[in-house]
Amino acid sequence: MTGNDMQMTGAEIVLRALKDNGVKHIFGYPGGAVLPIYDEIFQQEEIEHILVRHEQGAGHAAEGYARSTGKVGVMLVTSGPGATNAVTPLQDALMDSIPLVCISGQVPTSLIGSDAFQECDTVGITRPCTKHNWLVKDVNELARTIHEAFRIAQAGRPGPVLVDVPKDVQFATGTYVPPEAVPAGAHYQPKIQGDLTEIEKAVALMAGARKGIIYSGGGVVNSGPVASKLLRELVELTGFPITSTLMGLGAYPASGPAWLGMLGMHGSYEANMAMHDCDVMLCVGARFDDRITGRLNAFSPNSKKIHIDIDPSSINKNVRVDVRVVGDTASVLEDMLRIWRAQSKTAEKARLNDWWVQIEKWRARKSFAYSMSHDVIMPQYAIERLYELTKDRDTYITTEVGQHQMWAAQFYKFEEPNRWMTSGGLGTMGYGLPAALGVQIAHPNSLVIDIAGDASIQMCIQEMSAAIQYNAPIKIFILNNQYMGMVRQWQQLLHGNRLSNSYTEAMPDFVKLAEAYGAHGIRCEDPAKLDDAIMEMIESKKPVLFDCRVANLANCFPMIPSGKAHNEMLLPDEATDEAVANAIDAKGRQLV
Repeated sequence: MTGNDMQMTGAEIVLRALKDNGVKHIFGYPGGAVLPIYDEIFQQEEIEHILVRHEQGAGHAAEGYARSTGKVGVMLVTSGPGATNAVTPLQDALMDSIPLVCISGQVPTSLIGSDAFQECDTVGITRPCTKHNWLVKDVNELARTIHEAFRIAQAGRPGPVLVDVPKDVQFATGTYVPPEAVPAGAHYQPKIQGDLTEIEKAVALMAGARKGIIYSGGGVVNSGPVASKLLRELVELTGFPITSTLMGLGAYPASGPAWLGMLGMHGSYEANMAMHDCDVMLCVGARFDDRITGRLNAFSPNSKKIHIDIDPSSINKNVRVDVRVVGDTASVLEDMLRIWRAQSKTAEKARLNDWWVQIEKWRARKSFAYSMSHDVIMPQYAIERLYELTKDRDTYITTEVGQHQMWAAQFYKFEEPNRWMTSGGLGTMGYGLPAALGVQIAHPNSLVIDIAGDASIQMCIQEMSAAIQYNAPIKIFILNNQYMGMVRQWQQLLHGNRLSNSYTEAMPDFVKLAEAYGAHGIRCEDPAKLDDAIMEMIESKKPVLFDCRVANLANCFPMIPSGKAHNEMLLPDEATDEAVANAIDAKGRQLV
């Protein structure tokens, strides 16, 4: 690149910086404050722009793209409402540690602060929902800022960043600087290597455990495929059982002999009981959030706790631990395996025999059991059949948020990481459809299915139009129970069955809606016809809206009532309204 080549407009700098950071796709929506950038997009072919129908859809699509590839997702929005519509996916990505770069347009620098048309304080609004953000007022700082944004989005605990670019900066001419010419910022240097002394302490605790357990989270998935491989080796070497958060599914295979299933509010009985009764807990890349811990002062009361996390602020934040290891999951697990293997006396797996006997007793309780019907499709059965018919395909699953999300986590079995995209921390209804679009763009030849609810799917239904435009044959598998299912369940169990605004009486005809978009619509309400209908969905070359009519009032169990401990969870055959009411105290009644 010659000296003259280095001189370009701000809009050209944005596109060159994105290319030099390996970007192949952008999800965005144009507007006045980003028209110079869109003009540059028009004049090049290396980066494909995916036109969504709403900026929230752009963010969730970028999240799905990032989560399924391990790369940074990129979204492009205009000023004002474009930026404010991006807040939800930015916060979603922050809570679930998804690397995003958001480029937002801004009014010209001379108008900032004047309440100009489509002006807002984008940096101020997005400061709490990004790892870092910038307002670039000098075109000569633009390339450096974008390169730094990509580094920060990926480094340490991944997350979203935002670069706000005023319109006059996009028009101005300045000097482009390539990524390799920009040194990493000294102010942000995440610790990769764990403290060997702490790792040795952790290994010593684990070697003496008689009731050990590994609790893994999304940090293992975010660390990359090597981390998942090392986690599997550690499980095999130690003989420990393993459970996972919602975001960590797939890091250890669901078919593995040590797998206990997901833990937490709607997790398996064996996972929650093992967490409660363990004597040594190894937490890898998870953050002890409230949906996992239940009542904090009753959480795993007799265990020594080890926490591995690259984010030091996550350690001792919610739960006090005995050994803290700050570092990248893959790096720490590699050291842990090396130290374990180097022990002069390898810990015997036999010490865990009694523990596994107890775990098998908990497993025998079959906490995910449900009553089958030949007259109506049970939602659990729908997921089971979906899994059986797609498990041998190159399949990616996204979800919306609600009962269907929990049933998907319970009944769809993930063997590999990066195959499961869901909104965990923020619980964003509307996430699944645009996330599926992002996954399909990243993996055009794969089967991408959004497991949805009839209420949640309508939050971002307009992105079906984008799926049609870009020939992205996503499959939307709607568990249609005519309710906001999780809201209704909690109203039934906690609020005297007063179903305030949780029944959706003006439900669209999803088959006709699919046809209106140019997609394929399917409806099924007969369990005997479900397999054929699922195969019709799978084999369609178009985007599909599948209206799977399921039992209206099915509840998602097991569950830990709010404010209760892991060993106080309710199982399906115990979960009468009276039992639930007796299990929930006054404080719990304030929580959903």
